[in-house]
Amino acid sequence: MAPAPRRLRRPPPRLPRPTRRGTKGREQVRSSLPLPDGITGIVTSPIPRARQTAALIAHVTGLPIIAMSGLLAERRVSSVVLGRTPATYPPAYHAWRERRLANPSLRFEDGESLTDLHARASHCVNFLHRNTQKHGPLLAVSHKLLLGVLTRLPEGPTAFTTAASTSWQFTEHRLFTTHQLTPQFPRAQP
Repeated sequence: MAPAPRRLRRPPPRLPRPTRRGTKGREQVRSSLPLPDGITGIVTSPIPRARQTAALIAHVTGLPIIAMSGLLAERRVSSVVLGRTPATYPPAYHAWRERRLANPSLRFEDGESLTDLHARASHCVNFLHRNTQKHGPLLAVSHKLLLGVLTRLPEGPTAFTTAASTSWQFTEHRLFTTHQLTPQFPRAQP
């Protein structure tokens, strides 16, 4: 007779083990606290760095992570450049980078165009607006370029240029109110 199957228990989720960069990130998160008054929850990008930061903030503050959305993910670059340095990018990618501002709808292979990024940021505003209506003021944990585009939506797809060149410190607080939408960027229907 076979022994009865043992129930395996999963250990509770843990914060990421501190690495040299992780320890610095933890210190930066802790130094950014306390958060502005009234924050009721956290929304985050699904990218691991953002999820780890959101988990740490949730752990330290007790705030719930309300949602994780790909709308908050960093800009999707072409897979041909992943893991490469700019010096080793293919010549065609360099040529695309030179043309993308003149033609923001131009994509390079499987990457996101500047128009795609701007459209996703516009949808993200609607996502944030719906969630703040439901949960109250939220902390969005995302990435510099997307956050920069979110705060400059009226500039259109070229907001990327300003966002890419603007300094934004790790764990910096910037107020973004979703009710500042212009008629050019109407709210999507739920």
